[in-house]
Amino acid sequence: MSVCVRSEIGPLKKILLQRPGRELEHLVPETMSSLLFDDIPYLYRAQQEHDQFAALLRSQRVEVLYLDELMEETLHANPGLSEQFILDAVDQAGPTARGYREEVIRYLSELPSAKELIHKVMAGVTRYEIFSDHTGSLADILGDKADFVIPPMPNLYFTRDPFAIIGRGVSLHRMHTETRNREVLFGQYIFNYHPNHRDSVKQYYSRDAFFSIEGGDILNLSEKVLAVGISERTQAEAVETLARNIFADEEASIDTVLAFFIPHTRAFMHLDTVFTQIDVDKFTVHPGILPSLRIFEITGRGEKSLKIRELEETPEQALARYLGVEKVQMIHCGGDDRIAAEREQWNDGSNTLCIAPGKVLVYDRNYVTNQLLEDAGITVLSFNGSELSRGRGGPRCMSMPFERDASS
Repeated sequence: MSVCVRSEIGPLKKILLQRPGRELEHLVPETMSSLLFDDIPYLYRAQQEHDQFAALLRSQRVEVLYLDELMEETLHANPGLSEQFILDAVDQAGPTARGYREEVIRYLSELPSAKELIHKVMAGVTRYEIFSDHTGSLADILGDKADFVIPPMPNLYFTRDPFAIIGRGVSLHRMHTETRNREVLFGQYIFNYHPNHRDSVKQYYSRDAFFSIEGGDILNLSEKVLAVGISERTQAEAVETLARNIFADEEASIDTVLAFFIPHTRAFMHLDTVFTQIDVDKFTVHPGILPSLRIFEITGRGEKSLKIRELEETPEQALARYLGVEKVQMIHCGGDDRIAAEREQWNDGSNTLCIAPGKVLVYDRNYVTNQLLEDAGITVLSFNGSELSRGRGGPRCMSMPFERDASS
């Protein structure tokens, strides 16, 4: 089995992470906003926190994969593929890289290993690295040799977003910003060329599509029901395209897509920043989205067109019906304290990673929400995320399940 994820809560068997690297050290105040950061994490401490996260997962018998290692295996298994990867990486790095295309390709081609090549594309390449000697050009005289020819990808440790495992398939995304759209290149190579994944994983969406969609908006509620957020980062047209492609796959078991319309703000960036499942009948939710939340049912498997209708139910009623349980419990991030709710929502108190029914990984800093989870009978495994959370993402954002046990 290459990949298989049919729920949000089935016992987690295999997961993809990416340890933060030099790309975080290439954040500066001037570029912070364009690279989608509100602050600059301290790399050494962020790596320590991420290692603790990975160790917690391994302690629960979860196999941890890393994006850079899968990419390295992909290049090693396909002689000559590195040359194509370099061409794609340069072409997608922006106009400056394309302007110096020949020089950048030569620089990357001379790197001593596939691992160094991958990490260099992730971390970014400066003008000084390309032109170590003074060229005497006007751009050289006026420019800064620390300017990036290939920009860094500091959001890479949020592996949830560039693609999403749906059943035994994958959705490779067109991301909302060009800054992050480059990240999808790694997933594209892995699922097209890695020996464990090529020819065995159906692709439900393409990064060449026109409409944006991101993995933080995709939740596998059950074998038959997929939830997708219409958010700041995911367009309604993309949700419809994804639904059509899944329904067209005869081997897929999903027959219903629930589209959750949420406010389009940075605080509610993705569906999973405000709403995650933690048990068969329990969810965490940021109470601020409830008044404006709208839910649409999309069906039409085996038919010529999609059928779309807005549900006239509360989220609790709709989720209970589609999950086949008597009722669901919504546990509010921060409880009834508006200040705590807004503070802990900013630090991803609702962004839990469920590793088994009733067992979640969370940041320890969201102590109000964590206590509410424990009071509700949830087993809470916490770790320090003070630096990791500066990137505006929690444990679910930082992970992409590759396999969950479907027996629960």
